[in-house]
Amino acid sequence: MTGRVAVVTGGTGALGQAITTTLLEDGASVAIPYAVPEELQGLEARLTPEQRVRLLALPADVTREDTMENFVQAVRDRHGRVDGLVNAVGGFAGGDLLSTPLAEWERMMALNLTSTVIACRAVLPVMIAGGGGRVVNIASRAVLAPQGGFIAYTVSKAGVITLTQALAQEVKKHRVTVNAVLPSTMDTPGNRRAMPDADRSEWVRTEDVAHVVAFLLSERAVAVTGASLTV
Repeated sequence: MTGRVAVVTGGTGALGQAITTTLLEDGASVAIPYAVPEELQGLEARLTPEQRVRLLALPADVTREDTMENFVQAVRDRHGRVDGLVNAVGGFAGGDLLSTPLAEWERMMALNLTSTVIACRAVLPVMIAGGGGRVVNIASRAVLAPQGGFIAYTVSKAGVITLTQALAQEVKKHRVTVNAVLPSTMDTPGNRRAMPDADRSEWVRTEDVAHVVAFLLSERAVAVTGASLTV
């Protein structure tokens, strides 16, 4: 990844930090839009001084098209291009269809699906102008056999998979690949708090998900597009 430029939405979250640090360790320059300063401070504390030089972090609302366009323009001003995009921002909410307020339904769609659409719309013109690129969207293993109880989350993440498959066909002529990574339950501080009594022996490390993302961003994955990889 040396010399390549990647945008990682959600780059200060639990999975996003693992992805960001993995890409920086692999030699990439990484740009992240962030919303929580404390999370950014936690990320920066994990980095070496040299890695911090290759990190560009700017406040931006990933659910607003205008702010994401401004963010991508700032990345382009600094680096001249974008080679990879990882859509790792997202959220989770429980509830069945009848108990989920419409506002919560819309929040899940905005965080998990609309944010992915907005980031792709902002970054793809830069990739296409540069001759190609890689897009990796984070969905969820849970949507392959949907269960009740968190329906808004499930539907929004299923939309990410369908978006990935359709978009891969739209942009392959431009040498842009689009793939999805579907983690099962990840070992994150948030999940540990939410499920303190759960058996964590089969939970997935965020670092393992990050390695799969890094592969899909690399030249080694040039022939992989429209895929949904479970982790």
